[in-house]
Amino acid sequence: MQTTVNHAPTVGAESPREFATTHWSVVLAAGDSQTPESAEALQTLCRAYWPPLYAYVRRQGHPPEEAQDLTQEFFLRLLSKHLVKHAHPEYGKFRAFLLTSLKHFLVSGWRKTERKKRGGGQVFVSWDASAAEQCYMAGSPGDLTSEELYEKRWATTLMERVLARLRDEYRAADKEGLFERLKCCLWGDESARPYAEIATELGLTEGAVKADVHRLRRRCRAVLRGEIAQTVARPEEIEDELRHLIVALSG
Repeated sequence: MQTTVNHAPTVGAESPREFATTHWSVVLAAGDSQTPESAEALQTLCRAYWPPLYAYVRRQGHPPEEAQDLTQEFFLRLLSKHLVKHAHPEYGKFRAFLLTSLKHFLVSGWRKTERKKRGGGQVFVSWDASAAEQCYMAGSPGDLTSEELYEKRWATTLMERVLARLRDEYRAADKEGLFERLKCCLWGDESARPYAEIATELGLTEGAVKADVHRLRRRCRAVLRGEIAQTVARPEEIEDELRHLIVALSG
């Protein structure tokens, strides 16, 4: 009997009415105002973007502790001073806006003593400091520039969120084992296990496994588009971000 998964509703729908509720659209629409919705949306986006930001700061030559302080201070200024009001149409993509803002922040001459003077030490976006450094060391090829590393870490972090969501969906359907066996087939590369081998383990036909892989890939594309939709200002930018993600991952 063929194994199936009860899929959750497709995310990231692109109708104007639904797209207007995505995180970055809410933040941009808020402008200078400090609405609870825009503040929460901005914090959600920032929590998802600390790995590429931290990686960029580390590649700039800052040691781990200082890089953590710098990244936190950047979040503090971004969130408490509502710097998003300075966003321009050319920064419609959240990753581009963040990197531009971070560069401006780093050249502003921030020092740890300045933070202490203001009663610093507050954590505006929480993360595991040791995990942050491990993540940087594990995924930071030495031949990449700071900008290239930022883009690559952005892409890998995004894909990690997509895989985590897919795993949660399959777990909720009591089919996490199926997901763990099929996830290697998502990209269709040479590292994927033969369908026949997976079918034997699951007690399915090879055709049933192919159908399950097709459904997983389709769901992965939907979740990926939904994640990207949260970080762009207009629906038409989604395809461009998808292409950019592929280039960043391959790099």
